[in-house]
Amino acid sequence: MRFSLIPRNTRFFDLFEDLAHKMVQTSESLVDMLQYFENVDLKAARLKELEHEGDNITHELYRLVHKTFVTPFDREDIAALAQSMDDVIDFLEAAGTCIRVYDVDAPTPAARGLADLARLQATQLEKSIRLLRQRGHLKDILEETKEVNRLENEADTLFLTAMSDLFQGEIMVVDIIKWRDIYDILEQSTDACESVAHALEAIVLKHA
Repeated sequence: MRFSLIPRNTRFFDLFEDLAHKMVQTSESLVDMLQYFENVDLKAARLKELEHEGDNITHELYRLVHKTFVTPFDREDIAALAQSMDDVIDFLEAAGTCIRVYDVDAPTPAARGLADLARLQATQLEKSIRLLRQRGHLKDILEETKEVNRLENEADTLFLTAMSDLFQGEIMVVDIIKWRDIYDILEQSTDACESVAHALEAIVLKHA
């Protein structure tokens, strides 16, 4: 008879997948805001709603860690994965709020590009997180996270180009300040996606 070292309680995996899906939904909502720049207040409110829903899932994961005697992975790894996914959602929501509060006239191609890279990362991460409950496929996560890291490098390049472009031509100082903040938050969302990938890699290296 074979015994698994991972407990059969699937609640952790359910919550991880719920949070990953919320991350994808948030990224898609931000892309929609920037692609179809209308009803911005309503779309920002939707991002805030998704952020609250993500917080609730994250808190449930923390609660479950504290009440569960045997967890599927190390407690610090569970906390790191939950926190990093929550950070992604927070940054994506913050970008939408910043766009609304700053009352920008129209999104820039760079902003659209950074948001879309975050969306691609989130989608890739959701695929990876679905593999967590399959002990035999944990190593497959490493292949998935390589793409997340590649996309983050692409986002870094786009971010630096966008920041450089702000100081070219005759852009008003107030617009430079607005877009500098927005680009920075968007870039942080892609960094946070890479942090999710690192948290996943840590789990794989310990348990695969």
